[in-house]
Amino acid sequence: MSIQEILESALTLHVDERAALAEQLLASLDDLSDEDAAHLWADEAQRRLNAYRAGRSKTTSSAEVHARAAKLLGD
Repeated sequence: MSIQEILESALTLHVDERAALAEQLLASLDDLSDEDAAHLWADEAQRRLNAYRAGRSKTTSSAEVHARAAKLLGD
């Protein structure tokens, strides 16, 4: 069964079942070794860099990030 097939099947679950499944999947990541976690983060960083360089993602200035954070925190 492919990841796409698993996803399509999971999306047919009731919202409570999907939440429980998501919680279990996320918890399973806690068992990763530091080396595996570092490898996954490096892959994600590379994916994001590639998307940025290809023009598929946009940037946000630090000033905008700080403004949004302040708004969310009620400052």
